[in-house]
Amino acid sequence: MKSKKISKIDRLVNIIKKLRAPNGCEWDKKQTHESLIPYLIEETYEVVESIEDKNYNLLKEELGDLLLHVIFQIDIANDNKKFSLNDVIDGICEKLIRRHPHIFYDKKDPRYKEENWEVSKKKEKKRLSVLDGVPKRLPQLIRSSRIQEKAASVGFDWNNKNQVLLKVDEEILELKDAILKNEGIDEEIGDVLFTIVNLSRHLGYDADSSLKKSTEKFSKRFKKIEKDLKTKNIKIEDLSLEELDEIWEKNKYDNQN
Repeated sequence: MKSKKISKIDRLVNIIKKLRAPNGCEWDKKQTHESLIPYLIEETYEVVESIEDKNYNLLKEELGDLLLHVIFQIDIANDNKKFSLNDVIDGICEKLIRRHPHIFYDKKDPRYKEENWEVSKKKEKKRLSVLDGVPKRLPQLIRSSRIQEKAASVGFDWNNKNQVLLKVDEEILELKDAILKNEGIDEEIGDVLFTIVNLSRHLGYDADSSLKKSTEKFSKRFKKIEKDLKTKNIKIEDLSLEELDEIWEKNKYDNQN
């Protein structure tokens, strides 16, 4: 008698169950929801990095690693009789339909209505504010962008990028004033960063990704200068700021040509 062919997702579930069984892997057996958090975050960032690098073979692998963590978390919850894989799948299916009634129901259906996604979430989760629900542990550039998007979804937003540019100028002037007075500097730096994130959003760019590119560019140029100086037996710390700035500008110009 032929054995019943199982689905690929069931195969993954069974593998994880075997790893977590009494005679399974020692590491897997002792994991909890909480202990897996750092690995879950790491895998998420590895997915993001593979997307940014447009490395689709790696993306396939990293999505697999992320899926592993999703199923791992569900299996722990299932063992503790909290919820199952089917509960998770049913929940997201129902949520997507519930949040898009104008897509899934006919106009004659009483359930049909067009509603703002964020407003719908606020009602459904009984939140006090449309801004609620953005994780505080998110990188702050990403979190500020999401907060701004949520506010914009109910009409609280600048009409165009020129208004945001004026706000950037205003916040920089306030920062300069705070520095002169030596008070409120920390807050004003935050306001400048928040407004720059807002400008990035209006221009259609992700501030976190833009900052990452600039950081990588700076690191690459700095390391090249270190390498060039080392071949000349010159210690970077022995040079003046003016000399370093001159080398930096030359290096920057060479990279542009």
